[in-house]
Order: sequence, then structure tokens, then C-alpha cells
Amino acid sequence: MPVVFVAASKLPTPFAEFTMHGFLDEATGREHVVLSLGDVADGAPVLGRLHSECLTGDALFSQRCDCGSQLEAALRAIAEAGRGVLLYLRQEGRGIGLLNKIRAYELQDGGADTVEANERLGFAADQREYGMCRPMLEHLGISALRLMTNNPRKVKALTGMDITVTERVPLHTGHNPHNKHYLATKAGKLGHMMGNEHQGEIVLTRIDHA
Repeated sequence: MPVVFVAASKLPTPFAEFTMHGFLDEATGREHVVLSLGDVADGAPVLGRLHSECLTGDALFSQRCDCGSQLEAALRAIAEAGRGVLLYLRQEGRGIGLLNKIRAYELQDGGADTVEANERLGFAADQREYGMCRPMLEHLGISALRLMTNNPRKVKALTGMDITVTERVPLHTGHNPHNKHYLATKAGKLGHMMGNEHQGEIVLTRIDHA
């Protein structure tokens, strides 16, 4: 069952007035959105981010993660560039859902790290998938991205769907005493490229295709 476009509208934000595109994944029933700015269908690589939903970080200002800071930094970077896309994917808690995420937090309060907590609940460390991104990007006429991410799995997922990733733009922001162990676990166990020497910066890294 396909991912289908539903509707689009203007979305004024403190950073810019984006266009918000709504999509329905008929296989899962999940609703995803894309925020776009400028002409993204002109064939040139587009500054973009795949951002998985994080209610606690994005909306409730949690400092247990860096998600809210990354969301704001990505939107700000797109606004400053005058052109780009942010795919907001409904995959709470690296795919385990909100209530299981709270259960995982409870285990973390008892000493487990973020990977151990998911595994104790019977889940993989990261259950997200990105297959829904291709039809969303195709609808917008996008075939190449300058991807804002610290996660090499996202680069691999997109290139595996024949989406060209010409550059990786790390998002090193939101580091604080509450998420220090969480970020270290993402780097050590999930392979995220945290780059502590660039904390608080958006750093352009060109992908080596050799």
C-alpha cells in the first residue's frame, strides 16, 4: 500500500514561512509531514533532514536527548539557506512508540543505557525505517539531498533507495549534562558521528564516493 499525498498548506514559523505537505502511509496508518522552503524541484541538491518524531524533545523541551535542538537547528539552517526540506516522520522513540519510550526511560532511570533499555523491552536498538521517504521526496521532485544528520544509517537508507546524498551536514547541538551518557551511547553503540569538537555548530562534511 502506498504513501499518498493528502494536502498542503502554509506554515508560518519563527524561522520562515514553510509549506507543509501531509502524507498518509496506508500500510501503517501513520501520518507524516514535509516542511519545504523555496524551489526544491529545480534538480540541484536540497538541504534536508529526516527527523523522527520526539514528543518529549520536540514539544516538551526534554534535555534527555538532543532531538528538539536538532529540529530547531535544522529549520533555522533551511531558513537561512532560503531553500530546503524537513521530513517529520512519525517514529517516536526510535520506532517503539511513546508509552514504550516512557518505559525505556524508567529503565534508564535505573541505570540502563538507551540501547539496553530498548532491548530489555524486547525491541531492537533502533526500529526505524525510511522507506516512506522516497515517495515523499519524489512527490516534491527531489532526487538529491545535502543531508543534515549525525546518523550514517540515514545516509545508507537513502542511497539504498536511489536518493543521492551529496553531502552530510552534521547537527552538533543540544549537548547538556542530562544527555551526556545518552549521546555517548549513540556514538558508541549506534555509530552516530557526534564530533564533540564541533558542539553547537552545523559543520559541512562532503561524502566520499570513492
